[in-house]
Amino acid sequence: MLLGGLACKKKAKTVQDNIAYQTVNITMYPNDPLNFKLTTVGGWIYYRGGVNGIIIYRKAQNSSADFVAIERTSTQLPDNPDALVKVQSDGFTLKDTISGSKWQIIDGAVISGPAQLPLHLYNTFYDNANGVLTIRN
Repeated sequence: MLLGGLACKKKAKTVQDNIAYQTVNITMYPNDPLNFKLTTVGGWIYYRGGVNGIIIYRKAQNSSADFVAIERTSTQLPDNPDALVKVQSDGFTLKDTISGSKWQIIDGAVISGPAQLPLHLYNTFYDNANGVLTIRN
């Protein structure tokens, strides 16, 4: 019984628990003209979904791991809907609009604080043969 309680305490410290849970099950087509920015490596778009939106970034080409999907909710201020994470002009850095925390777009890792936790990543799978990107949690 005591071990079960310890396991729950450990789970409460995960990044997922820092951000409100929102079911994500998105199927999209990166090659669609509406998503033209995703046709090349380094391209990104803001997309509906998640808690406060998702940033989809193309980090590679021609593999099932071509894309990263990052929640726009700041891990520093997860309860503040105004603390949206935005892509900076360098196309590599993400910044919280309130706390000033910065993260990498390729994996959501913290660059500078005050945030201590990485951004929440959603699972992605790209079917290159059919041009279909699936994003789920």
